[in-house]
Order: sequence, then C-alpha cells, then structure tokens
Amino acid sequence: MKQTPVVLIHGAWFHMSSWEGWAERFTAYGYAVCVPGWPGEAHTADQARRDPGPPRDLGLAALAAHYEQVVRGFDDPPVLIGHSAGGLIAQHLLGADLGRAAVALAPLPAGGVPPADGRSRPWPLMSAGPTRHPGFGQLPRARFRHLVVNTVGEGEAEQLFDRYAVPAPLRLLADLGLDGTATGPAGTVVDTANTARGPLLLVSGQEDRMVPDVVTRSVYKLYGDSSAVTDLKQFADRGHSLVFDSGWRSVADHVLGWLAANGVEAVAPQG
Repeated sequence: MKQTPVVLIHGAWFHMSSWEGWAERFTAYGYAVCVPGWPGEAHTADQARRDPGPPRDLGLAALAAHYEQVVRGFDDPPVLIGHSAGGLIAQHLLGADLGRAAVALAPLPAGGVPPADGRSRPWPLMSAGPTRHPGFGQLPRARFRHLVVNTVGEGEAEQLFDRYAVPAPLRLLADLGLDGTATGPAGTVVDTANTARGPLLLVSGQEDRMVPDVVTRSVYKLYGDSSAVTDLKQFADRGHSLVFDSGWRSVADHVLGWLAANGVEAVAPQG
C-alpha cells in the first residue's frame, strides 16, 4: 500500500503546530503527512518564543529553497498545503512541477498584500521599539486579535495566540511585505501560466483582515491563462485563522473532498 504524501507549510508568525489538527485528520484518512517546519524551528511555540530558532537572516527565497529540498526527497510528488506565506510557497512549488496538487489557504500574494483602500497602512504590524530577539518581529497580541483571529471569541483568541503565535525573521517579513517597508515578496516566482501543473485550490476567508478575500480572488484571476485545474473556495464568516481556530475541520474536510474529486486519493491504486 503506497500512501500519498502531504506536506503542510505554515506561514510567518505561526508555529508549525498550527497544523496539528490537519495532520491528525489527513493521517486518519490514509495520507502520509509531513510537517517539516522551517530551518531550525523549535519544537513548540513556547520554545520558539524563548528562542525563535530560524536564522535571523532567513529570507523568502531561502525558505522556498528549504521546502523545495523537502519535497524533492519524496519518491512521488506530494500534495502541498500551505497557509498564508506557506500558501505562496505551495503555489511556487506547484508551478515548478514539484507537487501533485496544491492548496493555498489565505495565501499571501506574490505582489504583496495591498491595503484595501490603496494607501499606506495607518498602523504598524509589529511591536515598536526594541524586541526581545534582535532580527525578529512579533505580531503583538492586539494585532493578532485584529488581523488573525477577528472571527472568534475573546477567550479562544487568547488561547490561539498563546498556542501558535511566534516571532519571525525580519528579513522574511520584509520579503513578504509584512514589515511596513517592503512592497512585496522577493526571490520567489509563481508560474501562473503553467498548463502542465497539478490541480490548485485557493481558499479564502471572507472576513480575513490579513489577506482579504478580494486579494485571493485577484490571485485566482492570475491563473486565467492556464488550462490546468484552478478552483476557488470562499468561506463566509472566516478569518485568517481558518486553519487552526475552532472551525478548522470544515475547511480541512472541504480540502479532503476536493482532493478526492480531482483524483488525488490517499492510497495509490496498485497494479
């Protein structure tokens, strides 16, 4: 019995444990799940807050190369599932024909996330002044509440911050356009015109304040020149935390159904 591999790729400011529910569910369905994390990433979010682990000069190109090395280690191309910055990397790898299929959940776009009104953001994303870890930026609790977990209750929002929020290298945040100084990702190209790639599913939360639904819809339109399967799923009343808040199962189950509908079964047929 040969299981289909699935690689889960998390984004900036979130620990790899944010995939714990997905890893358990996809494993239960028969997939071979891999959650590789970033270079040097601590095993828990608590450890990551004490010592972030990834190199302080880690940029987007280096992070994409890290995951490229991971997926090339499989005998067969894996399913790539990414959230936020991980969704951008998943699209990059799929466009390079390194994945069997890909799912990009609330993905950061290759051009950076523009403010809804086209003007500069009136608020800083990160804490002002010196940080506990030089070279790293932490999304403050209040910003996390406003941008990431805006669709859940106060108690759950507090728990999600304590469980999953971690610092991220400033260079990576600059490459992603999340530090307030850069215009967008550098060094990672997404081939949206590739007609030979596997199927792609883009997912958005319609109440997402980090990557607004309109941004994900704009990314979807970029694939208009490709005849390869490209689908868009919008979840009403969901925010950027749709992969790890209390409503994650409905998103994961939609992805499982989409994979099955596109012939990506958990166990490869024999013979």
